[in-house]
Amino acid sequence: MADPECIFCRILTGDLPATVVDEDERTIAFMDIAPATRGHALVIPRVHAPDLLTVDIEDLQAVAVAARRLAARAKERLRADGINLLNSCGAAAWQTVFHFHVHVIPRYSDDPLRLPWTPAPGDAGEIAAAAKELAGG
Repeated sequence: MADPECIFCRILTGDLPATVVDEDERTIAFMDIAPATRGHALVIPRVHAPDLLTVDIEDLQAVAVAARRLAARAKERLRADGINLLNSCGAAAWQTVFHFHVHVIPRYSDDPLRLPWTPAPGDAGEIAAAAKELAGG
């Protein structure tokens, strides 16, 4: 079901242009218009779902497979040194388009892109407390 207010749904219906690089029965992949690196693309399900927590499991699987397919192509054809897959779920996590999507970001040894945080050891007690809350059903 399409959301007429959603920019990605409007791409799917053809109301907005996109440079499509891959598609199958459940997904479509197109170039990001504000790329982080050369070859940065987005993979979306054809059925509207606002985010990771609402996307149909079969569509989630199809997006993962399509992202992997596109990542392999970026390594081979664009000679990327690595690939980042990124999903933002919710505004606090930097989601700006509320149609589930995965960024496929080719990485090059000389690109300027950096992680938004510098990984450093965390507090062992807090890690254990969070793990206890997350564990189980």
